[in-house]
Amino acid sequence: MITETLGFYWLAFFGIILGRYFLIAGGAYWFFYLRKPATNHKSHLTKVVWNSIRQDAELSILSAVLFAFAAAFIKSKLDAGETLLYFSIESYGGWYLVLSFLAVLILQDGYFYWLHRLFHHPLLFKWLHQGHHRSSEPTPWTSFAFDPPEALIHSLFLIAVVFLIPLHLIALIAVLMTMTIWAVLNHLGLELFPDSVLSQWFGKWLIGPKHHSRHHHKYRVHYGLYFTFWDWILKTHDPSYKSNTNSQK
Repeated sequence: MITETLGFYWLAFFGIILGRYFLIAGGAYWFFYLRKPATNHKSHLTKVVWNSIRQDAELSILSAVLFAFAAAFIKSKLDAGETLLYFSIESYGGWYLVLSFLAVLILQDGYFYWLHRLFHHPLLFKWLHQGHHRSSEPTPWTSFAFDPPEALIHSLFLIAVVFLIPLHLIALIAVLMTMTIWAVLNHLGLELFPDSVLSQWFGKWLIGPKHHSRHHHKYRVHYGLYFTFWDWILKTHDPSYKSNTNSQK
């Protein structure tokens, strides 16, 4: 019975995760690459190879398989009352819901930074992270193109969180959606914001498409997920990178 329940949950979550990927990544690709791309985007389009997109989609499907197992496991433990997920905002209050959401983003960013940097170690890169770098010119399809071991390691973070931090279901869903949308935007390969926005404090401390594209080109810089402060603190921020589009070309 437990096996059947897990199987049902896995199938349901696999469909949801895969559908979310194709909807958001595919929608972003259609909007920014296929729907009358701007003139300054055409040089980037010529570098995109369909074979790379196919490889990214294949790895993303494999990642969805593993992410669905993690989601099914969490749901089964939720049913058994063994997680710290809760459903009533009154249990901890509205402020806690917001703060817990932000806290998980900060924790996830640190988790991602250190693992990401570790994955680039010569002894591990081939086995854990090479698949994500098959596309030197990232597109939205690259956002969840992980080698299976890397996808498994990333999924462990959310499994741990629901056992360690009281988290409203809304906050958990918000984290998942933020992670998905942010990953897609960071792999656009095209800057969305004008220089006036990028030169402000949030342009310096939040990771965007051009910032992450520099990682795909140089490998040894810009390891963060949401924020740049780990790169600044540990000197993995590219010194030639500036928070404006003119200096990133």
